[in-house]
Amino acid sequence: MLLVQQLLNGIQFGLMLFLMAAGLTLVFGIVNLINLAHGSLYMLGAFIGVSVQQWTGSYLWAVVLAIPATAIVGIAMEMSTLRTLYSRPRLDQVLCTFGLILFLNEIAKIIWGPASLRMKLPDFLNGTISFIPGLTYPTFRLAVIIAGLVVAGLLYVLITRTRIGMLIRAGASDRGMVAALGVDIKTLFTLVFGLGAALAGLAGIMAAPIYSVQVGMGDGIVILTLVVIVIGGIGSVRGALAASLLVGIVDTYARVLLPASVGQICIYVLMAGLLFVRPRGLLPANV
Repeated sequence: MLLVQQLLNGIQFGLMLFLMAAGLTLVFGIVNLINLAHGSLYMLGAFIGVSVQQWTGSYLWAVVLAIPATAIVGIAMEMSTLRTLYSRPRLDQVLCTFGLILFLNEIAKIIWGPASLRMKLPDFLNGTISFIPGLTYPTFRLAVIIAGLVVAGLLYVLITRTRIGMLIRAGASDRGMVAALGVDIKTLFTLVFGLGAALAGLAGIMAAPIYSVQVGMGDGIVILTLVVIVIGGIGSVRGALAASLLVGIVDTYARVLLPASVGQICIYVLMAGLLFVRPRGLLPANV
C-alpha cells in the first residue's frame, strides 16, 4: 500500500510540475525567451493566495483571486521588462531574469516578511479518502490530481480547438509570417506570458497547503521545471505532461527508496539517459 500511496504522490507532484512546465514551455517555445523568474510567479501565487485567505477566510476565494492576480503580475513583468529581451542574446535573458528573481524575492520579503506561512484547507478538503481497505489518501492531494488533469484537458482544447490556439501554434512555427498576416504578435506574446503566469500561480496555490510558503520557494522548483521541459521536448505541452508525470514519479520513489544523496540525482541521471536516446525529448513538437 505504501508503494501505491507514493505512486499517487508522484502523480500529484508531477501534475503540479506540469502546471509550471506548461506555462514555461509555451513562453520558451513561442516567445523564445528563457525566463528563470517563472518560479517567482509560483511563489507570488502562493503568497497572494495566503493573503486572500487571511482577508476572506476562504480557500476558494484565494484560488479564484490569486490566479488572475498572478497573471496580471506576469503581464506587467512582460510589458515592462521582458519584452525588451526577445531579440537579445540568451545570456542577456538569463542575467535579466535572474535579476528579477532577486528583485521579486526581496519584494516578497518586504511585503510578507521572512517567516514561512501556510494556507489552511477547508473542511471538505481536510481529510482522507479510502479507496480500498487499508489504502487511504489525503483528499486535497487527490483534488490536486483532478485539477491538474482538468487543466491539462483545457489546455489541449485551447491549443488544438480554438482560434487563439491556432495563433499560438502558428506563432511557434513562424512568428514573422503571423505578424505579416496582420496579427498583433506583441499582444499574442503578452497573452501567452499571462497564461503561463496564471498556471504558475495555480501551481503555487496548490502547493501552499502542502509545503511552506516562503521567500525563494520558487527557486528550486524552476530547476525541476527546466528538467521537465528538456525531457519532454522544448515547446511541447504534450511532452511537458508526459515528462512531468515521469519526473514526479521517479523523484518520489527515489526519495523514498534510495539514500538522500542518491535520490536527489536520479532525475538528472534520467534526463541524461533519455537525451542520449532521444536528443529532442520524449514528444518534440511546436506546442
